[in-house]
Amino acid sequence: MSARTRITGRLRALRGSRRTVRLKLTVLYGALFLISGGILLTITNVVVANTTTSQVAFDAAGPGFSIAGAPGAILSSARAIAGPPGIKGAPVIGSASPIPPGVTPAYWLRVNRAAVQAIVATQKRLKYIQVQAKAVRSRLKQVITIARHQPDTEVHHLLITSLIALAVMAILSIGLGWLVAGRVLRPLRTITAAARDISASNLHQRLALDGPNDELHELGSTFDALLGRLEASFEAQRQFVANASHELRTPLARQRTVAEVALSDPDATVESLRESHLKVLAAGEQQERLIEALLTLARSERGLAAPESFDLAALADTVVGTRQPEFEQRGLTLEAELEPAPAFGEPRLVERLVANLVDNAIRHNIPAGSVRVATRPGTADTAGTAGTAGTAGTRPTFSVSNTGPFVPPEEVERLLQPFQRLDGDRAANREGVGLGLSIAEAIVRAHGGTLTVRSQPEGGLAVEAGFPAG
Repeated sequence: MSARTRITGRLRALRGSRRTVRLKLTVLYGALFLISGGILLTITNVVVANTTTSQVAFDAAGPGFSIAGAPGAILSSARAIAGPPGIKGAPVIGSASPIPPGVTPAYWLRVNRAAVQAIVATQKRLKYIQVQAKAVRSRLKQVITIARHQPDTEVHHLLITSLIALAVMAILSIGLGWLVAGRVLRPLRTITAAARDISASNLHQRLALDGPNDELHELGSTFDALLGRLEASFEAQRQFVANASHELRTPLARQRTVAEVALSDPDATVESLRESHLKVLAAGEQQERLIEALLTLARSERGLAAPESFDLAALADTVVGTRQPEFEQRGLTLEAELEPAPAFGEPRLVERLVANLVDNAIRHNIPAGSVRVATRPGTADTAGTAGTAGTAGTRPTFSVSNTGPFVPPEEVERLLQPFQRLDGDRAANREGVGLGLSIAEAIVRAHGGTLTVRSQPEGGLAVEAGFPAG
């Protein structure tokens, strides 16, 4: 394999590699550092370029130099000191005056020697000042030349140095960003690894992340809570499947036993075979009720399919009307207070809830007992609108209570679980399948409503279901 082929393969692998969050954060850190560093470097160079020219001019002129000492200013100061012009255009110092008539020049020079000497000295001084002014003018030209060229050189040198420093710091920032991103994302790797390893058999495991209480710690706690809910759901599902299998196995075994006994009896008569068939049919009806209840429970847990408005009172009246013969057969007293209660949901599911609660109240009752059924409309809220799904007090409700055996308050929660009965014996009452309250709770939960189950001191249960207003 040639070197070119190997390089091409590596480039393809690099392009096809997964862009991790850590890499993205590192690139983002580096880009932000380069942008902020570039802006800072630009501002610094602009400020330095504007302030370096004058400073370099003063530094090049040397100590003691002042721009105020320009040649024109020096000559003006000199003429002011020398005074007005005198002989042959030269300045006259002191009180010297022209030669009067009748006085010889020798005598005048002897008398005004001091003034003449002062004039000569002043002229020499003026010549010296003129020389100095030329020197200052020449030096100013040099200073201006230096001030024009030296700042560009220093700013360029500063720019090169700053770019080198920025490149070094960018490399360091990318390295530090890679390390910091790895440390910050470590809890995510822990969560990912746990999510890969956890299955239905080890849902009891938890992340239990340590460290500061930040967003990642909150994510880990949320993931642990999710695992807890999944564990509880899986456990409930396993328990439900086990109970359903047991409940279905019992009538099937009964049917099989009855059929085998009838077939193995050599002296079987029409009456005995008829009785055996009636037992088989009873077991089959129990299986049908159980399967129908399981289907209703599964359907209610999936949510609402086609919600619409309906009247709780009309549904309750229909269900109670179909159970009237059973009330009379058992000698139970029915008290019905059905007020119009518009609600919103799936009427078929709510009708099944009403039927389950009424059937429970009939089955789990005492001889000559009573059953009370009532519906209440939703009350107006503070805004003056019809009852909404805000609280239980504003919901349209259906309630049923009976005079059955006393139920300990601590057992009420357990009765909401599938296949749970008060006496704990599955064979004690074969009329029900142990799913009435479970189905009611699932239907109410699917509607976003409320279900309240209370144990009555005189015996029996009081159940109230609230639904969203229609």
